[in-house]
Amino acid sequence: MEFLLLTKVGGILGPFATVLGIIMDWLFKLTSTFGIENIGLCIILFTLVTKLLMFPLTLKQQRSSKLMSVMQPEINAIQAKYKGKSDQDSMMKQNVEIQAVYEKYGTSMTGGCVQLIIQMPILFALYQVIYHIPAYVQSVRAVFENVVTAISSLGVDHVAQLTQFATDNKIVMNRIGDMATTNGLVDFLYLLNPSQWKSLEALYPSIQNVISTNAAQIEHMNSFLGINLASTPSSVIFSGGSFHLSIAILIPILAGLSQWLSAKLMTVNQPQSNNGNEEGNTMAQSMKMMNTFMPLMSVFFCFSFASGIGIYWISSSVFQIIQQLAVNRYMNKIDIDEMIKKNVEKANKKRAKKGLPPQKVTQNATANLKSIQAATEKAEAEREAKVEQTKEQVKASSDYYNSNLSNPNSISSKARMVQKYNEKHNK
Repeated sequence: MEFLLLTKVGGILGPFATVLGIIMDWLFKLTSTFGIENIGLCIILFTLVTKLLMFPLTLKQQRSSKLMSVMQPEINAIQAKYKGKSDQDSMMKQNVEIQAVYEKYGTSMTGGCVQLIIQMPILFALYQVIYHIPAYVQSVRAVFENVVTAISSLGVDHVAQLTQFATDNKIVMNRIGDMATTNGLVDFLYLLNPSQWKSLEALYPSIQNVISTNAAQIEHMNSFLGINLASTPSSVIFSGGSFHLSIAILIPILAGLSQWLSAKLMTVNQPQSNNGNEEGNTMAQSMKMMNTFMPLMSVFFCFSFASGIGIYWISSSVFQIIQQLAVNRYMNKIDIDEMIKKNVEKANKKRAKKGLPPQKVTQNATANLKSIQAATEKAEAEREAKVEQTKEQVKASSDYYNSNLSNPNSISSKARMVQKYNEKHNK
């Protein structure tokens, strides 16, 4: 089986997208056994399955955020202690002290980031699968291939014809492959809405029956609550240059509202670092602006993206809200002291496997801090000793040259000073 966008996804995302496509294909086959062949329903079920699969990572990330809220006052105090100091020694001391705080709670500076790093390729691959369903879902792809086979068998220059067809019908071609290949044709056909399928029948009257039969099946699969998932809400609402009230307008509105509520719930367990801290206040304001800006961006993008993407964003946010309510309830009941104890025990087990004694990392952190402080104090003492030595040498030299001189500024005194200099250095 070929996946027409694996080359576009590339790298590490390809295998993730392949696995997610197989999962969605299973879901499509499952719903088909009940007589339901609907991509919209599969997107919702697919979103639910991926949310459940990533829930352990999400929970771990939330636990890290909860722990961070406890640690933050100590970190703020350290940052305030070194505020305005940009020399290397101060920065090293600050980093060592902050590291010691993390180790005290049995975590690390990268603890909350690891889960995000793991989730990112999954989320990007997930988006690719939703955006290019025929590329990864073989059960859906098979219907499009029926039309591809019929067009390819005509023996005409279908690439030139379909390119002109796309221009006449204002179809954006920036996310399809080479139409000389099966993959490119499937890509192209997936962009067509019902009226454009009718126009395609007129373009190829000799295979009109094949096109109409499969187009009807594709329209049935792509229709969700009366919305064609291949069409953008903006094209439906402003079709023909005039405004048409359609249920499609709810997609961007619901996408924005659900994402805003989801973001609001997620901030409940986020660390609050303002506490009179100027940097913390700036970060809090930035986070607040982002939580407002991103939902608005979702509204904008959902107007111009295929409706299937909007359905995915809405279902993802709704499931995230339900999940977050459950997580928040769990986090409110959690014993933070017990969680810290388990973190430290887990860290000690890892050290034991390396043959290290418990809390060795924390001891090393303290030792490093003391070492830095000792080195700084030693350097300062040496500098002061050199200054004192220089002062003593200057004084001794002055006393030596000025001894027995009644008037140091007289010519005879200066001559005597030169004589003493020569006597001193010729010994």
